[in-house]
Amino acid sequence: MHDQEGAGEPDNFERLWTPHRMAYIKGENKPVGTDPEGCPFDAIPAMSDEDGLIVARGEVVYAVLNLYPYNSGHLMVVPYRHVSGYDELTAAEVVELGAFTQRAVRALREASGAQGFNVGMNLGQVAGAGIAAHLHQHVVPRWGGDTNFMPVVARTKVLPQLLRDTRRLLADAWRG
Repeated sequence: MHDQEGAGEPDNFERLWTPHRMAYIKGENKPVGTDPEGCPFDAIPAMSDEDGLIVARGEVVYAVLNLYPYNSGHLMVVPYRHVSGYDELTAAEVVELGAFTQRAVRALREASGAQGFNVGMNLGQVAGAGIAAHLHQHVVPRWGGDTNFMPVVARTKVLPQLLRDTRRLLADAWRG
């Protein structure tokens, strides 16, 4: 008999419960199709920087923390315009997206001491885009030894800092 129904057999494993990720796994609030209605990347710019987790705003793109990050500091550079293909960007959007990516790398290096970065886009759902209807570029900071058993064995990321604290540090470093 178990102390708690559904708890399973006792073992030597600790459990790290992350129920907030279930919304992501189930695709809640994930826009479908190409309609900008309901797209979080279209809604975020209308929010305050703190509420939207916006690190910086440009003329045609903005930088925002990923609500479901791979690592602390994982941010995205997003055009304001609702467009799905890189080949659909204007010249001004391409230029500012590139400049924001450079600034993101600098700010992450300054704020967190990141030693490397994964930078890229998943264009289309079959390529792994979580929100395929609105193009966005990921900038993921990396550190030596940041890959451990948790993501490999438990499919769980341990993030040492709250998103609001990360946003404040990166916004300060961005301006610096």
